Amino acid sequence: MTIGNTTPARVFQVATGNVGSETIRRIGAHPDLELVGVHCYTPEKVGRDVGELAGIAPVGVLATGTVEEIVAACPDVVTFHGVFPDEQLYLKVLEAGINIVTTADWITGHHRDLNHPHPSGRSWREILDEAAKAGGATFYGTGMNPGLNQILGIVASADVAQIENVTTIESVDVSCHHSAETWKEVGYGRPVDDPALPGMLRKYTEVFADSVYMMADAFDLELDEVMFDCELGACTEDVDLGWYQLPKGSLGGSYIKYLGMVDGVSRIETHLEWQMTPRTEPKWDIRGCYITMIKGDPQIYTKHMIFPAPGVDLSDPEDFASIGMTVTGLPALNSVRSVIAAPPGIVTSADLPLRTFAGRFTR
Repeated sequence: MTIGNTTPARVFQVATGNVGSETIRRIGAHPDLELVGVHCYTPEKVGRDVGELAGIAPVGVLATGTVEEIVAACPDVVTFHGVFPDEQLYLKVLEAGINIVTTADWITGHHRDLNHPHPSGRSWREILDEAAKAGGATFYGTGMNPGLNQILGIVASADVAQIENVTTIESVDVSCHHSAETWKEVGYGRPVDDPALPGMLRKYTEVFADSVYMMADAFDLELDEVMFDCELGACTEDVDLGWYQLPKGSLGGSYIKYLGMVDGVSRIETHLEWQMTPRTEPKWDIRGCYITMIKGDPQIYTKHMIFPAPGVDLSDPEDFASIGMTVTGLPALNSVRSVIAAPPGIVTSADLPLRTFAGRFTR
């Protein structure tokens, strides 16, 4: 499905959680996009104006609750911002010829294939790619991290003659991400000596292995494997965040590494330096940014630092959290036109043109 360069793409969004609410607020000012519908999983939200659901003035779009209503609206693209993928929804939408951009746990599909296999034994990548090609639609996964953070790592290597190692790091305080179900899945709040913790962290964060494979693809580097490593920070006292409780001795911070190996040497890495509270042992020097380090000739060190718009008071927890949701959702919104123009099937950031990662000037 293609549209003209001056015609806004008709967007049907899925989910109105943390990221979804922020993207509803942002779509109205986006020159490429027109919001034509929003799909909600919570029955109490269906029929309500989605502006109200997102905490803004009514926008004249009412929330719906069935996939059939998405298909009947004939949007150019579905933007999916649920916490976890909905593969059955993906299949129906793709088969109907509707493109999908998702921020939910998908960069290459490696993680879904490994940890959430299809009952048939076939890979989700194969099944979704088949559905997309049958419908003439494109499927793309992105976000800030994994997503844009790794693109920054690739771009930073453009002037390096000989690369030895590329490492991207997310060093952030995650206490503003008010998604209790997410942190339960990861194991935050469990005793730090719980033997299940490393496995829980790996299963939930394995999508970051996707990002290592995506970078390797861009570098034309064949990896032998992607290894997982983690270090756990135990809370030194009881911590009450209001929306989440962390007992003394429970997981309150972590340092996770995904290492892309070639002949026993780590060549491409993604690190996650996460802090729910600074009151942990060990604890890390949280820098509040995204970092790229490249060893080679020459060597590169860059920081991607994100600041609020003028006048935004970061002492307000909602405003602070909003920035994180914005940088997660905007790579998806800004990619829509490129995804619509891409060939049918699954694509990754390594397949798409530079304009995919460009923001937009205000109207």
